Amino acid sequence: MSESAVPVNLADKLAQFSELWSQKKVAALNDYEVKLAKLKGEFVWHTHEDTDELFLVISGRLTIQLRDGDVVLEPGELFVVPRGVEHCPVADEETAILLLEPAGTINTGDAGGPMTKAAEILS
Repeated sequence: MSESAVPVNLADKLAQFSELWSQKKVAALNDYEVKLAKLKGEFVWHTHEDTDELFLVISGRLTIQLRDGDVVLEPGELFVVPRGVEHCPVADEETAILLLEPAGTINTGDAGGPMTKAAEILS
């Protein structure tokens, strides 16, 4: 059976790591990466000038702060932050998310800083 015929079990993948704000690549789709992350606390305000960013909450609750109001996501809900829109993810409790964005997208966008991390491949 080819690797592409093996499903990705998100619960199993999430059980493989505990680091917060550390993106784990679990699949690729054309020029996009499918990533998982666990969040708690507040990230940094940042912008992705060249790409939209999809957030899907698997467990917990995520607030995406935008300059013109917050978007609150519960499990099973997703939101796409349009390219060029400044945003700041916040999770009051540990929250598991799935991200979909072009390969090589920097997690902190234009902000940089100590929270910048490249996505790690999770096998």
